[in-house]
Amino acid sequence: MDTPVIAFIGAGNMATSIIGGLVESGTPASSIRAADPYPESLERLRGVAPVATFNDNAAAVSGADVIILAVKPQVMGEVCKALAPALAGSGALVISIAAGINISSLKNWLGAATAVVRCMPNTPSLLRCGATGLYASAEVSEQQKAHAGQILAAVGLVEWVPGEADLDAVIAVSGSAPAYFFLFMEAMIESGTRMGLERETATRLVQQSALGAARMALEDAADLVELRRRVTSPGGTTQAAIASFEAAGLRQIIDEAMQAAVDRSVEMAREMG
Repeated sequence: MDTPVIAFIGAGNMATSIIGGLVESGTPASSIRAADPYPESLERLRGVAPVATFNDNAAAVSGADVIILAVKPQVMGEVCKALAPALAGSGALVISIAAGINISSLKNWLGAATAVVRCMPNTPSLLRCGATGLYASAEVSEQQKAHAGQILAAVGLVEWVPGEADLDAVIAVSGSAPAYFFLFMEAMIESGTRMGLERETATRLVQQSALGAARMALEDAADLVELRRRVTSPGGTTQAAIASFEAAGLRQIIDEAMQAAVDRSVEMAREMG
């Protein structure tokens, strides 16, 4: 696959992580550019990879094959409208990593013929072990779709979804999910401390257990139900804990929480659009 020229608009943590992953996986730094109004962000980025940096967004996208919009949703409309003249007729692919901004809004700001991919990477992408859901508009070619997948694969797992509305579920399932696990871990640490463990000890045990469980889920051929069954001896301590979770309606609590994330994502799209 030919190496595209990639321009990042915004050089924050996520953009820097993607750029670092691209360079580490073999993409030449000479094919990557980034623009940001904050000199300190560009300086930090140059410490990760020797890419060309700009203060002017239009200069950064000139001649680029792929433009990655890595700015806050609140300024996306302003940024896109300013870029529209530079992108007109370019045939460039635009990738947005902003939550709550739908493709119709992006095309309204950038131009109706713009090829757009929306994606939702999560924060573990900063460690290059993220999970990203992507959706492509009808204008996106197969080659552009391949480029988008290759770029986001530099920071973790990539999954394409068949409909844009599916990205709301992606946000609930993976985009917001790290916070769910952090909350569960917080609660476990608090309980362990209440039971008499030193906080540092409880923290290390919970963190390592979470890591080990995640690795088993990924690497063992058994499904999650079977993995849970193996740990849950009849009449044992784990069964007592699981029974308590089930009696408290844990599954319904999780379902309602994830639906709340979906509902907020839909609401944000209305607000931002």
